[in-house]
Amino acid sequence: MTLLSAVANFFRSYYVFEGRARRSEFWYSTLFWFVSIILLRIVDFVAFGSHAALFAPLWLLVTFLPMIAVSVRRLHDIDRQEWWFLLALVPIVGWLILFVGFCSPGTDGPNRFGDAPA
Repeated sequence: MTLLSAVANFFRSYYVFEGRARRSEFWYSTLFWFVSIILLRIVDFVAFGSHAALFAPLWLLVTFLPMIAVSVRRLHDIDRQEWWFLLALVPIVGWLILFVGFCSPGTDGPNRFGDAPA
């Protein structure tokens, strides 16, 4: 999956928590999200100074749900339930467990969450 197709799918699957997302879709979406936050923070700094921000927090609010959705679909690809995402609430250890899961390859062929993504 290319960066553009991953970003397009990121917005097309805004509220989709079913199915599976390959590593490329998850990591390209995460890269797009992270770079956009940095760029919007720079725009906020130039427009409003160092003490005010408008665009970056709004973008975080708009993309909060799609980031959770693509993370849940990624967990489904490695055959884990969406409840595993609650590990994000556990500092350091939970983040490391999720990071390793997000980096690991998905299951080959169908699993209990559906067919393998194309």
